[in-house]
Amino acid sequence: MKTLIVIPSRYASTRFPQKPLHLIAGQSLLSRVVEIADICAASSADIQYVVATDHETIEQHAQEIGAPVVMTDPDLPSGTDRALAAANAVAPDAEFVVNLQGDAPFTPPDYITAIIEAGRETALDAVTPTVQMSWDDLDEVRERKKQTPFSGTSCIVNAQDEALWFSKNILPAIRKEDRLRAAGPLSPVWRHIGLYGYKRAALERFVSLPEGHYERLEGLEQLRFLENGMRIRAVKVPAKKSAMWGIDTPQDAEHAEQLIAKHGEPLKAYRP
Repeated sequence: MKTLIVIPSRYASTRFPQKPLHLIAGQSLLSRVVEIADICAASSADIQYVVATDHETIEQHAQEIGAPVVMTDPDLPSGTDRALAAANAVAPDAEFVVNLQGDAPFTPPDYITAIIEAGRETALDAVTPTVQMSWDDLDEVRERKKQTPFSGTSCIVNAQDEALWFSKNILPAIRKEDRLRAAGPLSPVWRHIGLYGYKRAALERFVSLPEGHYERLEGLEQLRFLENGMRIRAVKVPAKKSAMWGIDTPQDAEHAEQLIAKHGEPLKAYRP
């Protein structure tokens, strides 16, 4: 299955201007995400990647770090629209398109491999990874959300591993939490990793649809799929020590540096 990994990378951001160029422990955010895609592309001849940007400064930086890059229309409304535009430009024969968020430098390469494998097997429209949170992780996220309430996304999943809903709130609300904590180390909260794989036809349909009501309220593109009866496979992946939700604010970037200082470089285990 020919697969294209697209890294949408916008220059402008309301909460974090010039975010892709921001240095995290001495390395730009974009270069960290490119390194993830490069590891995946090296594993298979059927996988390639490209940075999709809307600004010459990002294009120049991508070229400086040796990443393939394509310019896309700055008026595109979402990263998903940008992913399709990039796929049409550089890989019109790609059957599966992975949207690797340009602000997710802790995405493990094996998460990408997992959704590509699931994409081969599933008949659903899209694939995305989820991680079951420990109680300690949940406690940490609750504290961080007091400062950055719109950082991070949780996912409700059914018994068939199909995503039922996504939210910037922590879902589900938990009654009798003390009893659940006593029963084991894992909470009932599934953390959504901002990584998507789309069947090409599903991606084309998505961009033809208007913005959804809840998509607009939550600021989550994937809700447009669910609001229009499209189906998303949730792939359960193991938690990683240094994994965190995407970097949406300068405070998130500071937290990322703290994680690197504590756990080391996230891609160290994948390097030869």
